[in-house]
Amino acid sequence: MVLQNILNITNQIELNKAEEKISKQKAKRLFESGDINRMEIGTFKGLAQIHAYLFGDIYEFAGKLRDVNIAKGNFRFAPLMYLPQSLEHISAMPQQSFEQIIEKYVEMNVAHPFREGNGRATRIWLDLILKNEINCVIDWNAVDKADYLSAMERSVVKDVEIKHLLKAALTDKINDRELFMKGIDISYYYEGYSEFKVEDL
Repeated sequence: MVLQNILNITNQIELNKAEEKISKQKAKRLFESGDINRMEIGTFKGLAQIHAYLFGDIYEFAGKLRDVNIAKGNFRFAPLMYLPQSLEHISAMPQQSFEQIIEKYVEMNVAHPFREGNGRATRIWLDLILKNEINCVIDWNAVDKADYLSAMERSVVKDVEIKHLLKAALTDKINDRELFMKGIDISYYYEGYSEFKVEDL
């Protein structure tokens, strides 16, 4: 079933293309306009601001808490009835060290607060926390897709693997435009979107 969207697209392939193109254009603007520096750091509110910015022209639910239970494969994300309390807890989690930040990121992934677009918005949110707290970001080009997806899947039980993987990809190029743009392309590639390159949009 194709998600209801503002564009009134009823074909999944068409929607995927439109979603990728429009939200990548918005990600580019997020960086170039400096709006990224106006987002709240490390809270659900901040994540919702990013999500609304990226997907607001595509989905009515952009930046809004999902109203259904969702799963990926055999894994069920946080049940709807516990989601608000869960997000309050995550927002209050400490974020002073790399380890604490990744623990917070893993918990937000388990929460999966939106109907669609969680991973892409949350990776930007993660980089913002890292940038503000430890003056580093992830060079996503250095993180293999299969390794990342596998480590994230296992992070629910044990987060050692994802911490190791992301720590090895840390860089101090926190305001590097090229790194950000390429990182967006990689982030989308993780989710199966690779029709457009940010720099060409």
